[in-house]
Amino acid sequence: MISDNVSINAAGHLTFAGRDTVALAQKYGTPLYLMDEEMIRARIRVYKQAMADFFPAGSTPEYASKAFCCKRIYEIVAEEGIHVDAVSLGELFTAQKAGFPMEKCFFHGSNKTDGEIAYALEHGVGRFVVDNEDELDALNRLALEKGVCQPILLRVTPGIDPHTHKKISTGSVESKFGIAIQTGQALATVRKILTLKGVALQGFHCHIGSQIFVSSPFGTAAELMLAFLDEVRAEIGYTAEYLNLGGGFGVRYVESDPVIDYRERIREVSVALTDLCRQYRYPMPKILMEPGRSLVADAGMTLYTVGGVKEIIGHQNYVSIDGGMTDNPRYTLYEADYTVLNASRADQTPDFTATVAGRCCESGDLIQENVRLKKPQRGDILAVLTTGAYNYSMASNYNRVGRPPVVMLDAEKDYVAVRRETVEDLVQYDV
Repeated sequence: MISDNVSINAAGHLTFAGRDTVALAQKYGTPLYLMDEEMIRARIRVYKQAMADFFPAGSTPEYASKAFCCKRIYEIVAEEGIHVDAVSLGELFTAQKAGFPMEKCFFHGSNKTDGEIAYALEHGVGRFVVDNEDELDALNRLALEKGVCQPILLRVTPGIDPHTHKKISTGSVESKFGIAIQTGQALATVRKILTLKGVALQGFHCHIGSQIFVSSPFGTAAELMLAFLDEVRAEIGYTAEYLNLGGGFGVRYVESDPVIDYRERIREVSVALTDLCRQYRYPMPKILMEPGRSLVADAGMTLYTVGGVKEIIGHQNYVSIDGGMTDNPRYTLYEADYTVLNASRADQTPDFTATVAGRCCESGDLIQENVRLKKPQRGDILAVLTTGAYNYSMASNYNRVGRPPVVMLDAEKDYVAVRRETVEDLVQYDV
C-alpha cells in the first residue's frame, strides 16, 4: 500500500486508519470523504519539530488552507499550535468561526478586494502577504483609515522551474503570482513600501510550485532569495526578519511516487540556507513554510459505490461510480494520478483494467484511466486514495450534485466534520 494507514482486514475489505471502509460506506453513504485526524496531527508535529530543530526561534509552519478548509481543520491546527494561511474572505471567516487565533493567520491571494482587506484588518489578521503594487496601495490606504500599521511580507517570484506540472508551478518569472526579482520590479517595490506609513515590511515570500519530492529546488529558490535579500540590504539598507519559502513538498499518489522524509527534506533546506547566510554574511531570518497537501493529502480517502461495469468489446472498459469531477476535479483538470482499489474485494487479485468514470454528463468526467483492479460488481465500494487535498476544497455542484460529507477518524471514533449536502441545500439560494 502507498500509505501505512491503509490495509486489508480479515473480511477482505480495505481499511483506512484501522476502520473498515465498507462498513463506513454503509454507515454514512457514498460518495464519502474520509480524513485520518491522527495522521494530520502527526504530520503537523513532524513539520513543527523539524522547523524548531533546524531553523531560528520564531520559525513556524503555516497550514495552507486552500488544500482542505472547514472549521474542524482550523480547530486541529489551533490545537497543534501552528499558523495558517488563507486566500479569501471565506477562508478567513471559516477560521474565525472555528475560533482560530487570527493573529496567527497570514492573508494570501493575488487579488484581494477592498472588502477582504477591510475584513482582515478589522479582525486582526497577523500578516498580509502582499502580491502586487495595487494591493499594496489599497492596503496602505485602508490601514491608515483604520489607524493601524499592518505587518506584511512581500511576495516575489525568484524565477525558477521546479520541474513539476505547469499548472502547479508558481515561481517562474512570468507567474501570475508576486513581483519579479529579475525585472527589478521587486526591488523598486521594496523602496516604495519603506516610504509608506500604513504597512510595516517584515520580510519576503516566495513559492515555487507543488509535488516536489527533493530539496534541491528549494535550495535553488533559497539561493536566489538570499541574493535578493543581500541586494535589498546593500541598495536600501533593509534586513529581512522573515523569509517564507512557501510549500510544495510532494505526497505519494501512486506506487511509482517516491517516499519522502519531510524532516530530512527540511533539514536539507536548513543546511542550504545556513551555508548561504554564511556566504552572504546575512543574519539567518526566521523561516516560514506553508505545507498544505503534505499535511492532509494522504490523510484522506474517498469512497464511492459502483453503479455498473461497461465493457465495450475490443475497445474500452468503464466502471461507473456515484461521484466524479464534482467531488474530485483534479484528473479532469490536469490528469492527476491516483490509486484506485476495490475496497469490497481488497484481498483479491486485480484482474480487470478499466477507466473509472464519474456520473456527470461530461466525457471528461473521469477519476482515472486504465486502472487495474479486482473486477467490481454493482454495489461494490471503490476507494480512491490520497484525496485529502484539493478534493473537498475544489468540489462543485455541477449537474446539481450535492457535495459529500467529510468524516473524521480519530483514535477512538468516527464523526462528521462536514455534513452531506441535501437537495434542499441546492435550492436554498434560488429566488
